[in-house]
Amino acid sequence: MNLSQTLDAEAPGTIEADLLISGATVITMDGERRVIEDGAIAVAGDRIAAVGKRRDLEPLVRAARVIDGRRFVATPGFVDAHIHITGDPLTRGFQRGAKEDSWGDKLQKWVIPIFKAQTAPDERLAAQCAALAMIQGGTTCFVEAGTILQLDAVAEGLAETGIRGRIGQWVEGRAYDPSADQAALSREGIAILESEVERYPDAGGEARLAAWPLLVGHSTNSDDIWRAAKAIADDKDLRVSAHMSPRASDPEWFLAKYNRRPLEHLADIGAMGHRVMLTHLANIDRSEFDILVSSGAGAVHCPHAALQGGFGVSKLGLFPEMLDAGINLALGSDGISADILASGRLMASLFRDARADQFIFPATSVLEMATLKGAAAMGLSHLIGSLEAGKKADIVLHDTHLAEWGGPLFDVVEQLAFSAPSRGVHSVWIDGVQVLDVGRAILFDEDALLAAAREAGRAVIARTGLPNRTPWPLI
Repeated sequence: MNLSQTLDAEAPGTIEADLLISGATVITMDGERRVIEDGAIAVAGDRIAAVGKRRDLEPLVRAARVIDGRRFVATPGFVDAHIHITGDPLTRGFQRGAKEDSWGDKLQKWVIPIFKAQTAPDERLAAQCAALAMIQGGTTCFVEAGTILQLDAVAEGLAETGIRGRIGQWVEGRAYDPSADQAALSREGIAILESEVERYPDAGGEARLAAWPLLVGHSTNSDDIWRAAKAIADDKDLRVSAHMSPRASDPEWFLAKYNRRPLEHLADIGAMGHRVMLTHLANIDRSEFDILVSSGAGAVHCPHAALQGGFGVSKLGLFPEMLDAGINLALGSDGISADILASGRLMASLFRDARADQFIFPATSVLEMATLKGAAAMGLSHLIGSLEAGKKADIVLHDTHLAEWGGPLFDVVEQLAFSAPSRGVHSVWIDGVQVLDVGRAILFDEDALLAAAREAGRAVIARTGLPNRTPWPLI
């Protein structure tokens, strides 16, 4: 479908725009949560110039390109607040361990060796594959999980895809061996944090790609590194992001070491606050919940990881309570499914069943978590998360001429949140630049990328020497 046409350069207008999307149903996610039927969005440079009814905007806008949006629903770009963009994309189908392996053995003997067997070109490819998958699912902004080994190569590769994101180099600075030099490990970790944020500055959120002081989390870093990461975030208005308490093993370790649960300890050392985002949090108690609320920290739920990993989240998770308490609760894919709306649907279904309450996590909450709450947790809600004049032009067009959308758009929010397929993502703009058209990347050759990724993935596994374990015989 040819979407664009060029207007007469002499046509009257008061708003000069590079792009006008005309006739779409626009889910603005603005303060009033307006849904505009037969709406229009004008884009100038990297910003949204105007949003409103088509009949009001068309006479006012002179645009270099006009898109007929009548078959589309327009939304802000989605936010994936926790994703591993390296390690997994090249080797996703490779089984990590066997049933008899403990969780710790799977991490130490399988997951981490696969990460660390990857070269700089491998990580560059992996990051680009992750970016492609996110963009094709409507995600325009992400927070990386803090497990990048070759940061410069990854940043270079991501820049070619056009995606918006916050990334960080792998930092593990705790000495588990009593004979190790803890002070030296802490200095090394802090130096990495300081160096990366200087090399890739956030520029008040304006940078499309920037480094944040990301920590692996759990029990992997010393108190000095946690405090330093928080100080860097406070000084530069960034965010610290880390895994915490997916399983009971995290609180058990902190209780044995400090006689305090994880969030109690982080609060005690001054490492909690609104510039902190913690992922998983399936095994926190009410005391930690209160700390999360009072500190203003953001929380990220990765439902696919929780269910596949058997975290016990349906019994233990306090995520409905987090939403009710006003916590910025965001969604993360953890790299398992790049379709962030699928994560929201899974979360809603999980807790509706667990609490026997069909009204938990309605469609409106799912879309808020995928957009505004993700942006707010990142401290970027002044720039992204809604379609409003002055904000970044991160826009997704969803094609409604698909069977999953059904007939008329009676409740477009409900249909998008719970019915629309990810294959309906037709076009995507980030910073006003189109990065996807008819579901295909347009800034790079996605076929060449995927071919290279398949070859690289085989080489990575060959270097680890790990056996390919499959449940059924592969002949």
